[in-house]
Amino acid sequence: MRYAEPLFRPPSEAESFILQATLGCSWNACTYCAMYRTKTFQVRPLDAVLADIAEAGARFADEVRHVFVADGDPLAMPLEHWEPILCALAAAFPRLRRVSTYATARNLLEKSPEQLRRLRDRGLSLLYIGPESGDDVTLQRLAKGATAAEHAEAAHRAREAGLEQSLIFLLGAGGRERSEAHARASGRLVTTMDPRFLSTLTLTVVPGTPLARLAEQGHFDLPEVPGLLQELRWFIEEAHPAAAIFRSNHASNYLPIGGRLPRDREGILAAIDAALAGQVPLLPEWSRGL
Repeated sequence: MRYAEPLFRPPSEAESFILQATLGCSWNACTYCAMYRTKTFQVRPLDAVLADIAEAGARFADEVRHVFVADGDPLAMPLEHWEPILCALAAAFPRLRRVSTYATARNLLEKSPEQLRRLRDRGLSLLYIGPESGDDVTLQRLAKGATAAEHAEAAHRAREAGLEQSLIFLLGAGGRERSEAHARASGRLVTTMDPRFLSTLTLTVVPGTPLARLAEQGHFDLPEVPGLLQELRWFIEEAHPAAAIFRSNHASNYLPIGGRLPRDREGILAAIDAALAGQVPLLPEWSRGL
């Protein structure tokens, strides 16, 4: 395969065929993110992407069930690229069950409802979206490029087109100053966006990012561990999706936890309370990572 490093994927795509259809991120301005800062966004030539699909199909046709289309936000690609890619994937992998990709609210709002339905009809089924926060002040500071209302509208368009969503929110993204506002607004945004899958990660201040520079200047302060656990509690209190699989077991988190919302809400809250009371061991600092 022709991969331009670094290459990223969601944890749940560990066994997927990774198809690098774009390089970098079309937005690439989020203040906390260092994932694609070494790359300039570009859509890879269609012939090269189709060649990668043909090569993978020749080698793994009966093995591939899931495909993840990389890099940062391939939904930015025009349909003239997406449609032949999706058709080629369906032809190359007869047992294919899911095609997924990273997306942003901006990507979704730039496409019409009809375009989104066409993508779903041709096989795109799951979008990984990282609002990170539901608090507009925090979203502006993170330079996400979309408000909470725009994320809600983007989610509505995705649902109408039949596209499932996996949402990611960042504990600590509001800093100490907006800790509760960030956590509660994030939970409320979950209710509005109503995803099939939901996860929380813990913000890591990565050296060299704009957020790291703000922290060095004393303008951003990440909550301590009890504050991050309290954020998780506020988040769960406010999040009322219709039926979502929730996970907070990413390596960045201090308390690995999960369940289904709303079914397991009380159990999740009880586990958080136990952690806050010191009755549950947390992951040691050395074992955490991005």
